[in-house]
Amino acid sequence: MANSSPPRTELSEGQGLSQILFDLATGEDDARLCRDIPDSQCREEPQCFTLQVIAQALSKSGDVLADAKVVLPWLLGSVGAPVFLVGLLVPIRESLALLPQILVGGVIRRFALRKGFWVAASLIEGLCIIAMGLIALLGVRGTTAGWTIVGLLVVFSLARGIASIAAKDTLGKTVSKGRRGRVSGYAATASGLVASAVGLYFVLGPAAGRPDWLLYALIVAAGCCWVAAAATFHLIPEHPGATEGGRGLGDLVRDQLRILLDDRELQKFLLARTLMIATALVGPVYVSLAQQGMGSALDGLGWLVIASGLAAALSSTFWGVLSDTSSRLTMALAAGIAALLGFAVLGSLTLFPSLKDSFVFYAAVLFILGIAHSGVRIGRKTQVVDIAGGDRKAEYVALSNTLIGVLLLILGGLTGILMSLGLELAIGMLSALSLLGAAAALTLKNAQA
Repeated sequence: MANSSPPRTELSEGQGLSQILFDLATGEDDARLCRDIPDSQCREEPQCFTLQVIAQALSKSGDVLADAKVVLPWLLGSVGAPVFLVGLLVPIRESLALLPQILVGGVIRRFALRKGFWVAASLIEGLCIIAMGLIALLGVRGTTAGWTIVGLLVVFSLARGIASIAAKDTLGKTVSKGRRGRVSGYAATASGLVASAVGLYFVLGPAAGRPDWLLYALIVAAGCCWVAAAATFHLIPEHPGATEGGRGLGDLVRDQLRILLDDRELQKFLLARTLMIATALVGPVYVSLAQQGMGSALDGLGWLVIASGLAAALSSTFWGVLSDTSSRLTMALAAGIAALLGFAVLGSLTLFPSLKDSFVFYAAVLFILGIAHSGVRIGRKTQVVDIAGGDRKAEYVALSNTLIGVLLLILGGLTGILMSLGLELAIGMLSALSLLGAAAALTLKNAQA
C-alpha cells in the first residue's frame, strides 16, 4: 500500500486560485493528502497541478491544431508537395519522439531540477511549427516546401521526445499518485474544445472568411501554443530531486536492459502497448478513406477536426479519472472500443457502400476513434508512471518509449504495405491488433492498488 504524507496544514494560508482549482479538480477532502511525492513538494502540489494542466492544455492544443494525422497532410497538399511525403508524417512524428528517450532519461537524472528540459524542448517544438506555417505563408511551394516541412517535423519530433520524458518525470515529482491521470484528462478536454471551435468555423464560417492562407495561419497559431506552454511550465515550483543514475552510455544501456529483463510487469505492459500502437496507425487509414470520398476542401478538414476535438473534450476527463482508479482497465476498454469500431466500419461499408461519400460517417468514425485513442494514451501514461517505484519514473518511461519507437517504425512500415494492398485490409488487421492489446492489458496488475 502506498504511503500517505501528513495533511498539508499550511495549505489554508494564502490559498490562491491554484488551491481553489485544485480542490475543485480533486475533491476538497482528498486534496489535503499527498502520496508518492516528497514531503517538501507536498505544499506546492496545488500550484504544480494547476500549472501543469494549463501547460499541457496549451501544448495539446498545438498538437490538435497541427495534427500529423489530419492537419499536416492538408498542409502538404496545399503547398503542392509530393504525395509520398504524406506517408512519412505519422512515423516521423511518433517514432522520432520515442527513439532517443532511453538516452534522455539518463541525462535528465543528472539534474536535480528537470522542468527546464520541457521548457526548452517545447520552445523548439513551437518554433518548428511556426516555421512550417511561415513557409506556406511566404509562398514556398512544391518539393522544396514539402521536404522543408518534413525536416522541421524531424527536429520537432526529437524535441518532443525530450519533452515527453521531462513532463512525466516532473509530473511524478510534483503531483501525487492518484491525481496524475486527471492532469492529462483536464488538459486534453480543454484542447479538444479549442479544436472543436476551430473545426466549427471551418465548417460553418462563410466561404469569404476561409481564405487560402487561413490554414497556414492556423499552423502558426499552433506553434504559438507551445511557446505559451513553455512559459507556463517554467513557473512550476519544482523542488530538487535525486540525481543518482547519471551514467555513461554503456552503463545506461546495460542497466536499462536489466530493468527490462528483470521486471515481468514492465514486459507485459510493453506487450500491451505495442499491440495498442494500432489505435494510432489506423487513424490515417480512416483519413485516407475520407479524402477519397470528400476531397481536400477546408470544410472537409473542419469536420474531421471537430470530430477529433469533441472526442478529446468529452472523454479525456472521464479517462483521466478512470485511469487514476485503474489504468489497466482504461487501456483495455479503450483498445477494445477501437477494435470494435474497425470491425463495425468494415461491416458498414460492405452493407452500405454509399457511406464512403458521407462526411457524417467519417466524422462519426474519427469521433469514436478519438475517444478510444485518448483512453489508450491516458491509461498507458498513468500505468507506466505508477508502476515505476521510487525515483525511477524517468528510466521506466524512457525505456518503454524507446522500445515502442523502434516497434512503431516496423509496424508503420507494415501498415504502409497493408494500405497499398487495400485500406479495408489495413483496418481489419489493425483492429485485430487492438483487440489483442485490450486482452493483454487485462493481464497487467492494478498499479493504483
